[in-house]
Amino acid sequence: MRWSNRGIVAAFLTPLFLGMAPIFGKLAINAGADSFTVAAWRTVVAVVFLWAVYFLFIRRYIFIYPAGLLGCVVIGIVNGIGSLFYYGGLGMLDASLGQLLNGMYLIFVVLLSRLGGEPIDRRLALRVAVAFLALVILTGFGSTPVNWLGVGLMLANALMFAGTVILSQYVLYEMPAPTVTLYTLTTMAVLVTMVWAAVGTPMTPETLQAALPPIIILGLTTAFSRVALFAGVKFLGSLQTAILALTEIGVALTLAFFVLGDRLTPPQMAGVGLLVVSILMIRPRDMLPHGINPTRLVSNFSDLQFMWIAFDQAFGKPAPEGEDDKTPTTPKLTTAEISAIRRMMGVQQGPVNPIPLSKDRPAGDESKSPGAPV
Repeated sequence: MRWSNRGIVAAFLTPLFLGMAPIFGKLAINAGADSFTVAAWRTVVAVVFLWAVYFLFIRRYIFIYPAGLLGCVVIGIVNGIGSLFYYGGLGMLDASLGQLLNGMYLIFVVLLSRLGGEPIDRRLALRVAVAFLALVILTGFGSTPVNWLGVGLMLANALMFAGTVILSQYVLYEMPAPTVTLYTLTTMAVLVTMVWAAVGTPMTPETLQAALPPIIILGLTTAFSRVALFAGVKFLGSLQTAILALTEIGVALTLAFFVLGDRLTPPQMAGVGLLVVSILMIRPRDMLPHGINPTRLVSNFSDLQFMWIAFDQAFGKPAPEGEDDKTPTTPKLTTAEISAIRRMMGVQQGPVNPIPLSKDRPAGDESKSPGAPV
């Protein structure tokens, strides 16, 4: 199967596996397991399953370089914190409402992409207003009083998941999706297990017997959903994958209706429609990353080290007598030598910015604003 076809298949499988998460998570919580236990055990099951499959069948995806590992660790920490919020909120809300609130993450993705200073246009303002109205209807017109702490936890998870989608665009640019999945979930497992060990409640034998089957299924679907999600982002892009992944809301609502007996009131159904309208107003360019690339510095560490070595070899003074010739020397340059080097590098005035953090404008080009003549 070609990689493009694999990306399409992965993107369509993502909502199927993601939509199962609130159902089996709620079954485990209803069986007596606390939220931290569900978050920790399902992640551990997913990681053990992935490491076994990778070790037996696809060892080539286990290799990772240090900068890539650091990126996966960052994504895993963000996603791990979000999973703690998610299952904490799931314990306080119906699975259907929880999944609808989690669908707000795409709105957060667009808002986070504007942190680089991009102006908020009327379309974005209207989209946020419609999404906020949908949120008010979903939380204020239910058949039972809503737990606002649970709503806050779900929205916090949506924000964290939005960060996961944005950060994964950078890491997946240079690494295969299976490798990113493996080390991201491993980081998540370490984080949530530490939290569970600190504040989690041990399960009794009766609770363990009732909650373990849904937790195992939840762990397996977690592994498959992350592989499918990152593969979709890599081959189709974040916007197409995110919009396809939002059909998980339909999967979750259907399963919650038949398995858990959840029901939405007519006003809440109208809120679902408004949420869908807000999501469909997103354009491809809204998902483009703006501003600071958090991995730009990491990727330039080695280049910077090489530049230091080259500068030292070119301008360093000989090592003092009696010392090893391999000992690094410290360049001792006069003011005239520094000025000559600056002229050689083409620096006429102003500071040197060798590692630009902005993706939108190259270093040294500050004078060329969007409206300035070229």
